[in-house]
Amino acid sequence: MDSVAVGLVAGYAADRMLGDPRRFHPVAGLGRILGSLERELYRDTRSAGVAYAAVAVGGMGLASALVTRRLRSIEPVLVATATWAVLGGTTLAGVGEQMADNLDAGDIDAARALIPSLCGRDPRSLDADGMCRAAVESIAENTSDATVAPVVWGAVAGVPGLVAYRTVNTLDAMVGYRSARYLNFGWASARFDDLANVVPARLSGLLVVVLGPDPASSWAAWHRDAGKHPSPNAGVVEASFAGALGIGLGGRTVYAHGEEMRPQLGSGPAPGSQDLRAAVRLSRRVQTGTVVVAVGYRLLRAVFSRRSAG
Repeated sequence: MDSVAVGLVAGYAADRMLGDPRRFHPVAGLGRILGSLERELYRDTRSAGVAYAAVAVGGMGLASALVTRRLRSIEPVLVATATWAVLGGTTLAGVGEQMADNLDAGDIDAARALIPSLCGRDPRSLDADGMCRAAVESIAENTSDATVAPVVWGAVAGVPGLVAYRTVNTLDAMVGYRSARYLNFGWASARFDDLANVVPARLSGLLVVVLGPDPASSWAAWHRDAGKHPSPNAGVVEASFAGALGIGLGGRTVYAHGEEMRPQLGSGPAPGSQDLRAAVRLSRRVQTGTVVVAVGYRLLRAVFSRRSAG
């Protein structure tokens, strides 16, 4: 069987069984490297931000390609390790369930303490309803960002695809804000992240439609509402989730750098804790579906490669 396919399945299984490591997470180490690079290259210009993103993504991608080439004999192990390191779907789902438990128990402080693990919103601005909405929106968006996209890029390019994508996504999380410091410097990182997620977000939307409880409403919400969202990719996934679950998302959204008014996605009521649990279940189905699609792609690629060689 294709070595990348084997590694993707093994890495996904590791994420489902183990989740993210509590200490010494590889992505946290990546963040420290990128932070050091930012301190060296930061200038309040777009050109400096382009250079920063290019050096970071190019450097990490090249380094991982060289390691893979040198250790080709154990490529499945390398792919599995990298896949487990960059995926975040199991931890995402676990935090969502814990949030629902806290909200059901009326423990608002415990629920609020989980917000930084899900998104960059100001926890102090959120009541119970706001936290539930924030959690559902974060689970929808990060189902694509934290699982679908890395698996897609891993299927396309193996370990370098996994590492390069996670670098792009981490850059966006670190500097891709419309704050005074990053409006110019973070512009390139945000645009790279948009480009890297074009295909994964739409695959996520399709899987939500196919695997969700209401395909017709999910499809309708996607095509009616996704374009209203400021993100060309998050809107696709959030709208398809909203339609599938029969809820409405969007509204006043407060970040550390300012306040935004997000458009209405879906035509149902605001989500409650049961909808949050349903979003977690749907996220898990989409994650598994993505791995199935990725393995199918790798097998078809191997078949066409053999035919071309013959």
